[in-house]
Amino acid sequence: MTDATVPEAIVEVHPTKPQTPYQVLRLLPKDATPAQQDSAIQAWLGHREIRYSEQPDTLHLPGEGVPKDLKAVSLPQYYRENFFSKDTLYHEELSAQDYFGMPGDPVPYSYANDNLVTSLLIIGFLLIAFAFSRMSNFIVGQAKNFIHPSQNRLTLSETSSEIYMQVVLTFLACIVYALLYYLYATEYLAKTYVTTSEYVLLGIFLVVFVGYSLMRFGLYTMVNNLFFDSSRNKKFLTSLLYLSSIEGLLLYPALALLAFMHLPAQNAIWYCLTVVILVKILTFYKSFTIFFKQNDLFLQIILYFCALEMVPLFTLWGGLSVIVDILKINF
Repeated sequence: MTDATVPEAIVEVHPTKPQTPYQVLRLLPKDATPAQQDSAIQAWLGHREIRYSEQPDTLHLPGEGVPKDLKAVSLPQYYRENFFSKDTLYHEELSAQDYFGMPGDPVPYSYANDNLVTSLLIIGFLLIAFAFSRMSNFIVGQAKNFIHPSQNRLTLSETSSEIYMQVVLTFLACIVYALLYYLYATEYLAKTYVTTSEYVLLGIFLVVFVGYSLMRFGLYTMVNNLFFDSSRNKKFLTSLLYLSSIEGLLLYPALALLAFMHLPAQNAIWYCLTVVILVKILTFYKSFTIFFKQNDLFLQIILYFCALEMVPLFTLWGGLSVIVDILKINF
């Protein structure tokens, strides 16, 4: 007996169609295999599509609400979403991360660990070492001439390389000032800024100090050419360039000690103020001896120095304060 012959045999003996699987199995021989039993059930009963009634159920208990539709299946929120629903361990399509170990405390920021600050300090040290190796005699000679100027000549003879090195040291002074104000701003004024990187803030400070130096030399050149002869003007610009280069040399140790030796910030501020005041006094002395000593014009030297030295200095400090106020983030 095969699977195909089971239904015909049953039809011949029992013409009435069975209604349940039990009745179908009763019609089969006792030695029918499970496969034959399954084949006979499928042949007689077949697959019937379940069709639910579309009519509303009105046979509910009095006082109870309308029962829910059996086809409307919804899970509560705490079943559909939980704390681990979006975890990468439950979703292979999401990128997973290692969960081994535990994260440690981040290393606190230090100026000595900053690559850019360290690189600028190393470059500054190399420039200072190169300047002393090539221009030590010139620096000492200019210092002697600055205190006791020669009577027979207005200026010392300078080569192009010496002038170029003084310009480089003046630019180094701008870098040192930018780094010092950057450290001051990040330590005392604000911790976070709207700039994408802290190096952008440092670059803005550097541009401001370079612009201040160029404006300072430009104002002195313009005013001195109007009121004084070219020889004295040249002597003063030479002294001013020398003072600017020496200013960078004097400020560099404070920056290096502040970054690597953890010099207290208050000591560094007092040292920098001392250097700035000393340079301004020497600038006042040089402008007086070159332009106003012969005429005994004491009031004019005060106006001259305040207009060309102090006003740009206070303007620089105010401009830096405005820049910090604009860029810092207020919480």
